[in-house]
Amino acid sequence: MPEKATTRQMIRVLEILADTYPEARCALHFDGPWQLLVATILSAQCTDRQVNLVTGPLFQRFPNPDAMAGADQGELENLIRSTGFFRNKAANLIACAAALLQRHAGQVPERMEDLVALPGVGRKTANVVLGNAFSVPGLAVDTHVRRVSWRLGWTKQTDPVRIEQDLCPRLPTERWTMASHLLIHHGRAICRASRPACHSCPVLALCPRTGVA
Repeated sequence: MPEKATTRQMIRVLEILADTYPEARCALHFDGPWQLLVATILSAQCTDRQVNLVTGPLFQRFPNPDAMAGADQGELENLIRSTGFFRNKAANLIACAAALLQRHAGQVPERMEDLVALPGVGRKTANVVLGNAFSVPGLAVDTHVRRVSWRLGWTKQTDPVRIEQDLCPRLPTERWTMASHLLIHHGRAICRASRPACHSCPVLALCPRTGVA
């Protein structure tokens, strides 16, 4: 692996990707922090598109933490079955809703330490909620961010938390949230896990591995 990219190189990549993907934003459909929190929990090992198909009926049935905390787990499992790992996700959603009621008066908290203390919520989920529901900068590291940042020479780490810790000090805080969106879009469109389309990559000249891991 070549030496890590410099902050200047990283920002240049983000500028190019911003021009390439002007539509880059959170792909999950949500109305407010509660819906985004639930959708992000459901998105683990599942596509955003599938989550969006599920959350419409889900929020009609369980529109708020109070309703979710009192949910029958079997009924909830059936509603979210297509997102995968539905038993664990259902248990976490019920427990998370109960924790919000007990600790935060039913409101989604705006601090990392409070979010990651909720059942089913890790740093990735917390950063998604912070950045997109509260406009608090957060760099969410999913499989696309992990792969693209590694290929670009931005990090030598493979653990998502360590990647976040590696990247954040070298990027301006105000770029953290959008950096996630841009890297995710690029990972889906060009820098795919298998058969990356390097010939079409807008940042090929800044990629030390020519896009191939």
